[in-house]
Amino acid sequence: MKKFQAIREECCEANRVLPKTGLVDLTFGNVSVLDAAAGVFAIKPSGVAYKKLKPADMVLVDLDGKIVAGKLRPSSDTPTHRRLYRAFTGVRSIVHTHSRHAVAFAQAAREIPNLGTTHADYFDGPVPLTRALTAEEIARDYEWETGNVIAERFRDLNPLDVPAALVRHHGVFVWGGSAQKALETALALEAVAQMALWTLQLQPAMPPIPKALHEKHFRRKHGPKAYYGQDGS
Repeated sequence: MKKFQAIREECCEANRVLPKTGLVDLTFGNVSVLDAAAGVFAIKPSGVAYKKLKPADMVLVDLDGKIVAGKLRPSSDTPTHRRLYRAFTGVRSIVHTHSRHAVAFAQAAREIPNLGTTHADYFDGPVPLTRALTAEEIARDYEWETGNVIAERFRDLNPLDVPAALVRHHGVFVWGGSAQKALETALALEAVAQMALWTLQLQPAMPPIPKALHEKHFRRKHGPKAYYGQDGS
């Protein structure tokens, strides 16, 4: 469908880049891109090798879960992406990975604490952890309920200020205003997870970054008083 060619191309390129980032093993990850006005998103087909992907392979799905176009089966994580698009206004792309250091925190059922300025540049506080899914939720609609527990965890958080979540026992979901930005944040998440893990090995009782330093680093890159980088970048 020519109408959605742009999001198919953006989605395909991001999925092809994903394994080059080192964030995924095998096919353990996916990217989606939303056309918010149409209420339709493009997502990677399930289980297809990244290097073989073409824009036409991207499956188009609407926010009610109907497949709009595509000959292949969409990612098994499609309901989670769909739930997050419905929950988070302003999010245009979602990246799901099992990046190793971030997943170590998810499997240990620990948030990633804000221990330094690299973390503060991207996340306004700890990277939050979801509660465990119940047996009933897993049996009922596992992928949709995964999105539900993320949305539940963000009930009192701004998803644009903390653009990532650790799904307990599972993996990570990251989001942004474009596929490129979401991929950048996924890379940043893995970097700060590794830094936090090493820091806690050296100093298990390390406290969070001082509030004033955290605020300085986050606000110089985000919000109306941001001054990092160039205009329009």
